[in-house]
Amino acid sequence: MDFLLNLPFHVAFPALFVIVMCRANATYWLGRGAVNGLEKTRLAARLTGAKAGTAQRWIAKWGPGAVVVSFLTIGVQTAVNFSAGAGRMPLKRYLPAVTLGSLIWAFLYATAILALIDAWLGLVTGSPWAWVAVLLLALAVVALVLVRRRRRSGSAAVSPVDADVSP
Repeated sequence: MDFLLNLPFHVAFPALFVIVMCRANATYWLGRGAVNGLEKTRLAARLTGAKAGTAQRWIAKWGPGAVVVSFLTIGVQTAVNFSAGAGRMPLKRYLPAVTLGSLIWAFLYATAILALIDAWLGLVTGSPWAWVAVLLLALAVVALVLVRRRRRSGSAAVSPVDADVSP
């Protein structure tokens, strides 16, 4: 982390761009090459899981735009690139999208995100109270997620009943 933070922008930006292009394209080619072989294994469930399903819907609806937008998300980027490969998105559509997405990602990381991470690490390592605040925030997020899941599963279990049932 310190290595990247100490680099000037004109060095950090291209380095991050190359890193993300290599990673995204490797993920695309893994998806493209692996789908046929994996369909008959236990890993087939990963191809139809929740994140893969979200990524496949994005690819079907938005195509190359989904690839670009995925670089602004956390946790979906890899699934979208894999799905683009698995769905055999043509390279003439994929390469411009992944290039634009990688440029955006590299710019964000070379400017704001690495600085925010460095500031956050400096805050947390400098104060034990910051660790307490981070822990409380994490617990609050977990509690919020659990409450929302419980409410959704409770409302999904209750089905509306028609009061007027006429033959």
